[in-house]
Amino acid sequence: MSTPSLPLPGGTWTLGDLTVTRFGYGAMQLAGPWVMGPPADHEGALAVLREAVDLGVTHIDTSDAYGPRVTNELIREALHPYPESLHIVTKVGATRDEQGGWPPARRPEDLRRQVHDNLKSLRLDVLDLVNLRLGNAEGPQPGSLAEAFETLVELRQQGLIRHLGVSNATEEQVTEAQAIAPIVCVQNMYNLVHRHDDKLIDRLATDGVAYVPFFPLGGFTPLQSSALSAVAARLKATPMSVALAWLLQRSPNILLIPGTSSTAHLRENIAGAGLHLSHEDLTELEDIGR
Repeated sequence: MSTPSLPLPGGTWTLGDLTVTRFGYGAMQLAGPWVMGPPADHEGALAVLREAVDLGVTHIDTSDAYGPRVTNELIREALHPYPESLHIVTKVGATRDEQGGWPPARRPEDLRRQVHDNLKSLRLDVLDLVNLRLGNAEGPQPGSLAEAFETLVELRQQGLIRHLGVSNATEEQVTEAQAIAPIVCVQNMYNLVHRHDDKLIDRLATDGVAYVPFFPLGGFTPLQSSALSAVAARLKATPMSVALAWLLQRSPNILLIPGTSSTAHLRENIAGAGLHLSHEDLTELEDIGR
């Protein structure tokens, strides 16, 4: 691996006993359209993963459901044997159907199978961090996570998982998980326009728990806001750069995992996230999504 040529913005955060860069990489976009099947450019996908690590990223987010199995196999092909500093975060709790849907799979036997599938596809003996995916494709849904989360606690006690987190969770489910066992992160949809978790982020920061927003740039529907565009124009930056920089400045426990299938776009994201937003900029952005 080469010496990083760009400083990663945001510094680092500690997930339990794992130190990761606050700027990470989400591998979901490496799969084919709608996160199904292989990438159109196999070698290009490998290049993005290697570039991310070369640039100093130590936090890669994935799931065996992506593809399915596609992104994990790409990560293994590109990066195994993994650098000691690299930490791969995966999630369980959903599978894929032939229509590209994400049906829940949270019975104990489902979760055990998914953990072993992730270990096999990534060629690991232990998973650094496993997030339990809750809710459905429409977002978080109320209900107890106890049986599913306790299954992951058992797998952690067996030495197959180091740390646990939850994803697509309500605040009540986060609290319930914390009452069962320590969690080191919450991974929910959140960005400059969708700010329903503001109070939860602040609470988790006090607890020393990371918050990892998925769809930080809006996902399949890119963020659109006149205020965002105005700030970006004033800074001679792209709206997406401002949105990433805002997340890093929003709270020190926010970790970024923007995805891309392009090495050039990866570098643009890193540079954009390092943009400094003034008090005036932040004030102007503050009312978006509220």
